[in-house]
This record gives sequence, C-alpha cells and structure tokens, in this order.
Amino acid sequence: MPESTIESVLQEKRLFQPPAEFSQTAHIQSLEDYQRLYDKAKADPLKFWAELAEQELHWFQKWDTVLDWQPPFAKWFVGGKTNIAYNCLDRHLTTWRRNKAALIWEGEPGDSRTLTYAQLHREVCQFANVLKQLGVKKGDRVGIYMPMIPEAAIAMLACARIGAPHTVVFGGFSSEALKDRLVDAQAKVVVTADGGWRKEKIVPLKPEVDKALANNGAPTVENVLVVQRTQQKIQMEPGRDHWWHDLQAGVSGNCPAEPMDSEDMLFILYTSGTTGKPKGVVHTTAGYNLYTHITLKWTFDLKDTDVYWCTADVGWITGHSYIVYGPLSNGATTVMYEGAPRPSNPGCLWDVVEKYGVNIFYTAPTAIRALIKMGEHHPKARDLSSLRILGTVGEPINPEAWMWYHRIIGGQRCPIVDTWWQTETGGFMITPLPGAIPTKPGSATLPFPGILADIVDLEGNPVAANQGGYLVIKHPWPGMMRTVYGDPDRFRRTYWEHIAPKDGQYLYFAGDGARRDEDGYFWVMGRVDDVINTSGHRLGTMEIESALVSHPAVAEAAVVGQPDEVKGENVFAFVMLENDYSPTEELANELKAHVVNEIGAIARPGEIRFTEGMPKTRSGKIMRRLLRNLAAGQDVAGDTSTLEDRSVLDKLRGGA
Repeated sequence: MPESTIESVLQEKRLFQPPAEFSQTAHIQSLEDYQRLYDKAKADPLKFWAELAEQELHWFQKWDTVLDWQPPFAKWFVGGKTNIAYNCLDRHLTTWRRNKAALIWEGEPGDSRTLTYAQLHREVCQFANVLKQLGVKKGDRVGIYMPMIPEAAIAMLACARIGAPHTVVFGGFSSEALKDRLVDAQAKVVVTADGGWRKEKIVPLKPEVDKALANNGAPTVENVLVVQRTQQKIQMEPGRDHWWHDLQAGVSGNCPAEPMDSEDMLFILYTSGTTGKPKGVVHTTAGYNLYTHITLKWTFDLKDTDVYWCTADVGWITGHSYIVYGPLSNGATTVMYEGAPRPSNPGCLWDVVEKYGVNIFYTAPTAIRALIKMGEHHPKARDLSSLRILGTVGEPINPEAWMWYHRIIGGQRCPIVDTWWQTETGGFMITPLPGAIPTKPGSATLPFPGILADIVDLEGNPVAANQGGYLVIKHPWPGMMRTVYGDPDRFRRTYWEHIAPKDGQYLYFAGDGARRDEDGYFWVMGRVDDVINTSGHRLGTMEIESALVSHPAVAEAAVVGQPDEVKGENVFAFVMLENDYSPTEELANELKAHVVNEIGAIARPGEIRFTEGMPKTRSGKIMRRLLRNLAAGQDVAGDTSTLEDRSVLDKLRGGA
C-alpha cells in the first residue's frame, strides 16, 4: 500500500545517562533492572499485573480471573472488589500518613490551603453524604464543571466513594460543549462553582451551567451544587441550585467506601472531536487504579518525602490520573494550582516550586516553549534547588525545548521523563524510568514494563529501524479504556480497525506516527492526521517544527499541510519569534534554509507566516486543524469553543 509508512527526518544524537547518585536510591536502578522487569512482564503479563495488584492495592475481595479478553473488549481482575477512594484515602489513615499533606492548593490570587489525608478523607466523606442526600445512587452519573480548586478533587473522590461515575468537563468549555456532555452521560447532578480565576480575570462557570440547562437542555439534571469561589453575583434557582457550603455544614464525616466491582465504571471523560458527537472514554475501577498507581510510582521514582506537582487541569486525563488518583493512591503530597503564567506574574510557576519545595515537576511542551519566550531570568531569580525530576506530557517535545528545560529548570542534574500516553490509555505507555534509562532529547524512550508496543505499516507488519510507521499496542493493559460510552461500535472502529489484525492479534492503534531508532527508542512524530504529503513523501509535522524551533529566532512553530496542485501539499509554517527578533522576508528565507540544513530540501517550508500567537486550547495544545483551514484559505470549521484566546485566530485570519 503506497501510504503505509511515514518518513522520519529528525536526527538527534545526544544521550544523557541517569545521574549515578539518583540511580542509587531509585525504585529501578539500572537499564539491566528495567530489562529484567520488562522481560518478566512480556513472558507472563497476567502474572506480572496480578502480583502488582496484590502488592500495591487494597481489595475487599480478591479476583477470580486476571484478564477476560474478548477482542477488543477487556475485563481486568474479574470478580475482584475494591474502591479507588479507599485506596487513595482510607488505607493511609492507619499509617503515619494520616497527618501528612495530601493536597496543597495555591489559588491564583495567592490564597492557599493544605489538606492532610485525614482532613481530605473527612471532606470527601461529607460530600459523598451530600450526594447521597440528593438521591445520587451507585451508577448515577455526576457532572463536574469546576475551576482548579480542592473541591474538584473532593467531588471526584466522593463520586468514586459511593460508586457514582463522574464526568469532569473542563472549565474552559462553552455551555454548548457542557450540555452535549451532560446529555450524553445522562448526568443527574452537576457540581460547579460561581467562577474561577484565570490570568486575573474571573471565568464565570455557574452562568454557563445555567445556559446549558436552559429550556430543559439537559433533562436528566435534577440538582446543581455550587462552590463559592469568586463571590460574584449569580442566579440560584430555588429547589435546583444549592450552595456547597450550606449542604456540607453539619453533614457526617463518616461514609464507608462502597465495595466496587473491578469493572464498575469509574468515570467518563470526553475527548473533543473536530465535529460531531464527543467521544465518551470509559475507564473502570481496579485496572485504572493499579495502572495510574504503578506508572506514577516508577516513572517519577516517587518517594514518601516528595512534593509532586502536575500543572495540568483536572478536566483532562492528566489531571485525573496524575493530580488526583495516581498520587493519592501512592500516599503522595500532590500540588494543585489555579493560576497560569501571565504578564503580571510570568514567574508564578517558579514561585510555587520555591514556596512549597517542589521535588517533581510535570508540565506540557507548549508550556515550556511559552516559558522559554518569557525569558530564563524568571526561573533564575527563584530557588529551584528542591527539584529532582522533571516531566513532560501532551505532545512530543522538540529537542531544543528539552535542552532548555534540562539546563535552566533542572540545573543539568534532574532527569527528564518525556511521557507518551493518551486519554484512552489511562496512564503512561512509553516513558523513561529515570534511574534506569538513558534519555535522548525528544524521545519518549522505551515502553513501560507490561506494555508491548510496536511500529507497523497498515498491514500490521513491523517496520525497520528509523522507518516511520503507526504506533500500536499488541497486548491489553489494565489502564486501557473499556469502550466509548453508549457506542461500542465506535470504540471498535476508532481504535481497533485501522490496522489489520496480525496473526489473529488485535492491534490498538493510537492515532500517532512514530519511529524506533537503532537503540529501540521510540520517537513519536505526532498525529497521523498531522502528516504532510509532499511530492510523494509523508512527513511528520513535529520533526519540521523541531527544526524551526532549533533556530535562535524562533520561540514556537506549528506546521501544517497546504494544498498544492503539483506537490500535493506544501509545508506551511506558522512561526512565533523571540522578543529580540522582527519578522522580515530575510528572516523567513533564513528559516527556510535552516530547515533544509537541519532536515533536507524535502522539508523546506513553502511559506512561513509570522504570528504573535498560536490558536491554543486552555490546556496548551495548538489547534492545528484551524491552522490547516487558514493555510488552505478556507473558513475555519468545527468547534472553536475550547480556544483560549479568540483574538489570536482573528489576527491570523487577517494575515497579521
């Protein structure tokens, strides 16, 4: 088949060994240790996961069957009973962790709270009882539409405690997007706040809920619970709307955790498509709990003394897995921050690191590139010596951003874990283990033990080293999504039918292109729908973007394909410059020559458009489909409700 592979053009030869003193105390201390663990898991995956489940989690009742695999539908730890809220809270209360900080919260205006495990447990039990009083029963869905405040995590854990699956809707979504998700999930209750803080502005949340519910928009919603955060005036509908603090007051702090079947639904998390109905990704109880727990423990080499901070929002899978469930299951101290870098406080992230002595810092490449543009004098003005490990999430990181992160934030002493995973996978799939695996800037390195990853063509045949192809997973894992809510056929079509089954073996296709180098390291090249077909070559956009960003003038770049009658597609680059540079035709030509020098003439951009900003979602991802529309001279299509700053799009439309 002519388009069964993707060409890989990025070359990166730098290699960083784990610091010897780090490896000496790490959970996994050498490449040989990793290889033994990986080989053991590959030889007998069911035994590997069963042993971990027994060691790492509390069970009310042990399972009968480790895995029931009816492709593409998996059930893990069948017959077992547990509760993720119990694993995150109750089991720590009989240990010294009872009075340990579970959640440290920093609000954007500078207010803060710290909840110990005992205090968090009490608040979760109280809110679980509030939900029960409002008639929420096991199996009822609860919508959560919140700012980054402790009550968001409390609401999630309370739902899990009583067996009511939650669907968290990111607070930057519009009322229409919220309504679609509440309707699809048939939510019985919505938990929200009057508003939240974002870059000195109040983001109204309750008014958006009111719009979503207007004219019986989400007919299954019976009650709305409102946290008072920003104190602005809002409408409260009698009988339907309730203040959180009123209902929480005087409610019992005792609420036993419901023993949940291993495969009971824990949550639905919607991934926004370009058009059409959002996909409700379903995760269940036990497998997800185990997978987030062990991936966090090993990937971040988590210690009991660590202060751990993931900068994501709880509205995304990163917030579910690695702000709430993974850290608390491990008994860690997890930091939650409401704010974001802003003109009035560009160094706010480093203030939080310094204030709380953060040891583990986990953020997105887009955030790193924005921080680079703000200038290294901000982190250099703070004491970041507490940091011992750094992580990245959300998309491939270009090597030059990796090097800045390593040098300026990590002081050349902190290992960087570049994690590849998705909403659908539940947790990390390909990642360095920081005491064991040497790192290469831009590579997610090697699969997590128990994950059988490969790179294949459309017929499912493995491709050669340094040959681009489709990234697939060849065996089920506990954290995998179980289905698309209410639409198992869509689950099958979307994830399991793109690549032909090989020797009767179903292959999970992630939607990403990748290559594997001569050392077996994985290099994720971006979404296959971000591939550019130019003159018979298929190029991944991430590699061209990395070449552009390696030029000192470029702060950020986004590359898309532009239709071309001769080539099929032209390479069209949107480029943000560093503050010291101005857009000129000479610079555009210099950047084109730089790409040719870094990659080759095949990747030379046909056009470079300078821009002051990129159209990004509030989670920091560039909305490349909008850039594709603009490059093609088309009207912008699809949902734009997740855009953080619409003025960026308006300027791009005007060619500014």
